[in-house]
Amino acid sequence: MLDWTDRHCRYFHRLLTKHSLVYTEMITTGALLYGDRDRLLTYSAMEHPIAIQLGGSEPKALAACAKIAEDYGYDEVNLNVGCPSDRVQSGRFGACLMAEPDLVAECIALMQAEVKIPVTVKTRIGIDQQDSYEALANFIYKVALTGCNKFIVHARKAWLKGLSPKENREIPPLRYDIVAQLKNDFPHLSFILNGGIKTLAEIDAHLGQFDGVMLGREAYHNPYILAFVDQNYYDNASLIKSREQIVELLLPYIEDELSQGQSLTHISRHILGLFQGQPGARHWRRHLSENAHKSNAGVGVIKNALEQIGLVQSEFREQPRY
Repeated sequence: MLDWTDRHCRYFHRLLTKHSLVYTEMITTGALLYGDRDRLLTYSAMEHPIAIQLGGSEPKALAACAKIAEDYGYDEVNLNVGCPSDRVQSGRFGACLMAEPDLVAECIALMQAEVKIPVTVKTRIGIDQQDSYEALANFIYKVALTGCNKFIVHARKAWLKGLSPKENREIPPLRYDIVAQLKNDFPHLSFILNGGIKTLAEIDAHLGQFDGVMLGREAYHNPYILAFVDQNYYDNASLIKSREQIVELLLPYIEDELSQGQSLTHISRHILGLFQGQPGARHWRRHLSENAHKSNAGVGVIKNALEQIGLVQSEFREQPRY
């Protein structure tokens, strides 16, 4: 997710789940070819398995970027054909590419010819007035002819004209049935369901029908849901770590990043939702929000916030029950 799933976020999420595939923010071909490549692509070895998501519409540029990503050790390259933001549309990539299945197929074909790692597509179920199932199936069919066999489908259409990116995540209705029809009509392809999935029970239900699920904003705002993933879906018998243990494991990373000049707020913003739904969650968020941005902020801010959580939870446990 653009401006959200940076390397700090991914490191934190990897402490919660060792086996789930994590994705980078969408990186445009222009930024990768002409910008600070190391800043955009550097990641911790513990982030594997990791996929890079690219934004672009020029086949040769995308192929070159796919090769760069492979050379950096990424495990998958994903082409974004689902983002509806104005910036993306003005660059002729993202969801507007659903109107150009032949161009997307050309992009994927050149990318696959350049790398050995999987090349995948993330898409919506339609855009604007082009929202028939026939148009969607034709898009999948043409792209799949290149050999691409994995599609992550956000089960909402995108209104490129008239809705903001935020509204496009909420107003168009979720149509899981459309993605289910794709799976039925293209059983040889893998379909990963995305959009509106918030609970482990929902994940369980969807995994009975689809090849996987992708969590986006729920994993960001309520990240502790990821702590159950390895044990539930990857047969990993290791004990589920507590929220407090996750924070303790993150502290050495934070100290190292701060020693290299990183600002605490760039890291702490990703952990605001760790105690979502727990006693003291508001104190945790408030303490981090009010102190992490200060010039001298260090790991003490995190430790103090953790202490406040402990005090609130202790008081909560000691309250009489009637």
